[in-house]
Amino acid sequence: MRTWLKNLRLSKNLTQEKLAEMVGVHTSMINKIELGNRTPSVKTAKDIADVLGFDWILFFEKSRHTA
Repeated sequence: MRTWLKNLRLSKNLTQEKLAEMVGVHTSMINKIELGNRTPSVKTAKDIADVLGFDWILFFEKSRHTA
């Protein structure tokens, strides 16, 4: 589970639906990414990171996947 991602999204007062709309993916994709069931493509990772304001590489750092 990517608790860090959910917490960051919530700190920006964004719903999964709104983040999905801003990034251009389906809400279920955001849900799966937050749950750790899906690893985003590089493009999607960059888009999410741009919206939430973090380094997209965090998606691919093993230690962050369970944080």
